[in-house]
Amino acid sequence: MTDALAAVLFDMDGLLVDTEPLWLETETEVMARLGARWTPRDQQALLGGSLRHAVGYLLAKATRPAPPRTVERWMMEGMLGRVRDGRVAVRPGARELLAAVAAAGLRYGLVTSSQRAFADAVVASIRMSFPVMVCAEDVAVTKPDPEAYLLAAKLCDADPARCVALEDSPNGVASAAAAGCRVVAVPSLVPIGPAPGRLVARSLAEVTLDRLRALAA
Repeated sequence: MTDALAAVLFDMDGLLVDTEPLWLETETEVMARLGARWTPRDQQALLGGSLRHAVGYLLAKATRPAPPRTVERWMMEGMLGRVRDGRVAVRPGARELLAAVAAAGLRYGLVTSSQRAFADAVVASIRMSFPVMVCAEDVAVTKPDPEAYLLAAKLCDADPARCVALEDSPNGVASAAAAGCRVVAVPSLVPIGPAPGRLVARSLAEVTLDRLRALAA
């Protein structure tokens, strides 16, 4: 059973850290500059997606459009400022699970649709480290496309079928499943149902190394 699990791949936003409230604040501020309202439903539409997709979505609602690069800068400045203010909260069970994976000598990595500058800032702020990090700039197509998880498995020198990915969003789950990974879904804003090769948990505190190994087997 132990040998079936080669690598563990973690999403970031909404899974390891509770950044979704910070994204909602930032998107609301940026949308106000663009002259339109922003709602939690709009945020849900962007869950697990890339910054480029978010910028396009915001501009589609704007009544006072701005250049895409400007909107991207506003978004990154807003989020990085909130990270510097120490507002990134680690989700329950995240530190313990990451420590267990590392102590077991398993390969592991971070797979996020966020920009590397933001991912680096978040990881530093919560004092975690990852031997492998795949960010938005590392792939041609972000989640739900499988490219990010295929690349992460390759960098971990692991068969995707022997990797377990932990995700909070439908986009992330779809990406990992399409890459051939087993998936642990810990839904944040949008419900995710069970499926073959998928474990659904209410919190990372419910996820143990034995459960990851059983899922991989």
